[in-house]
Amino acid sequence: MSFIGRIGGAAIRRWREHRDLIASAAVAVALALRPRTWRRPIRAVLARQILFTGVDAIPFVAMVAAVIGLAIVLQTQAQLARLGQTAYVGPILVAVVIREAGPLLVNFVIIMRSGTAIASELSTMQVNGEIRVLDAQGLDPFPYLALPRAAGVAVSVFCLTILFVLVSFAVGYAAGVMMEAPMGTVTMFVEGVAKAILPADILNVVAKTLIPGLLTGIICTAEGLGVHRALTEVPKAASRGVVRSVAALFFVSVIVSLVTYL
Repeated sequence: MSFIGRIGGAAIRRWREHRDLIASAAVAVALALRPRTWRRPIRAVLARQILFTGVDAIPFVAMVAAVIGLAIVLQTQAQLARLGQTAYVGPILVAVVIREAGPLLVNFVIIMRSGTAIASELSTMQVNGEIRVLDAQGLDPFPYLALPRAAGVAVSVFCLTILFVLVSFAVGYAAGVMMEAPMGTVTMFVEGVAKAILPADILNVVAKTLIPGLLTGIICTAEGLGVHRALTEVPKAASRGVVRSVAALFFVSVIVSLVTYL
């Protein structure tokens, strides 16, 4: 019975963690929709978060997109040209890059790059007693610490995903033309991709970027604020934040795909 009790206790703890995570994300969305929430200090934190998570990550995301574009666009065009089915280039690229590869890879980059930074920063603030100072001043840490970071990560992931798709297609097409692959004209290539994009694809991209980005910010903030007073807990909090964020990313991706395409 003790073994069954441990299983039940672990299940209850997991449920409570997921419940708290969903509640925190819902509160963040509710606060974000209220204009009076965005006071000057919170806007400043949001701007810094977007600068670090979004703007500073542009070179690396563009490099990854270029590599993916070379691999996917060239291989797709070359194989379909051999089969005489070049009309399917657009649908295949949309299915691979826009629906799955783009949102997934950008979220991975942001989790590894900014998720660890958020968890490490807030856990260090917690160890140094800075969070207790905010509480002593009567300030709610959630709107000041969690909201701008979660919103900044979500907006950055969405914008970087759009950049990823554009760069991957542009680099792949340009490389194909330079290698004299049967790419067709620019107009034909763009029209083929545009015709393959459905309303469900737009919903898919929005959901697979904003929701995991928001959850990454909330999860890493919660892990950072969950430490106590030992500096050795800082890397552990960062590691837990990454693991939980990746798990949430896969879960959300599967659910969104099932909802939008089934």
